[in-house]
Amino acid sequence: MDNSGKEKEAMQLMAEADKKVKSSGSFLGGMFGGNHKVEDACEMYARAANMFKMAKNWSAAGNAFCQAARLHMQMQNKLDAATSFVDAGNAYKKADPQEAINCLNAAIDIYTDMGRFTIAAKHHMTIAEVYESELVDIEKAIAHYEQAADYYKGEESNSSANKCLLKVGFYCAQLEQYPKAIEIFEQVATSTMDNPLLKYNAKEYFWKASLCHFIVDELNAKLAIEKYESMFPAFSDSRECKLLKVKEFDSISRLDQWQTTMLLRIKKTIQGDGGDLK
Repeated sequence: MDNSGKEKEAMQLMAEADKKVKSSGSFLGGMFGGNHKVEDACEMYARAANMFKMAKNWSAAGNAFCQAARLHMQMQNKLDAATSFVDAGNAYKKADPQEAINCLNAAIDIYTDMGRFTIAAKHHMTIAEVYESELVDIEKAIAHYEQAADYYKGEESNSSANKCLLKVGFYCAQLEQYPKAIEIFEQVATSTMDNPLLKYNAKEYFWKASLCHFIVDELNAKLAIEKYESMFPAFSDSRECKLLKVKEFDSISRLDQWQTTMLLRIKKTIQGDGGDLK
């Protein structure tokens, strides 16, 4: 069956499901298996949604999954409703990012109400990614990464929480919210330096905190570096730390775009203060 055939079949299923929903709400329909009709309609909407997916009509698929989710809510099938809202969100992601966010938020409300915070956190991350890449609203992406980190921490999923926090720190620094970025990088560095598997990453986070410090104030940066060295001696031995001390920023290799941006801002600050780079 080609795409147009699948779409046609999906539309017929939607029409049949709509009829069942209407008849279940009538007096006679209610007397004769109203709930059963709603369950059938749910199934039809889900089948239609999958047909629309095969035809790559993402908006129609999202809408069909939403119809199923609302009926599940009506029947108090909360978990099925949440699953359908997530399916709707995933379909809408390919066509209507804002509608995808609305559906994922509806799923999150259900999951948090049920105390399923880990899965709610996962969907907050997905929303953050949509704001990041599709809608380019970094402030909102930060808010959802923070909420995800909060839920992960509450469930003792510390490495997932740190992953979200690093995103927050990364974007806060980009938006010149340096005190918040420093606090986050220090927090993640401190939580990883005692973990045998993750402690080598702590160097990188202390380094990022140091860069943010340098942009704000050189004296504070020096004091911060001393503090990081006493907390985590391995940081002292890192090449980045040694170069930071002598401000040999141009010698630091393997920089990504974020680090390059931060270093350029440091140079600007130092030159603005009449300092010398070398």
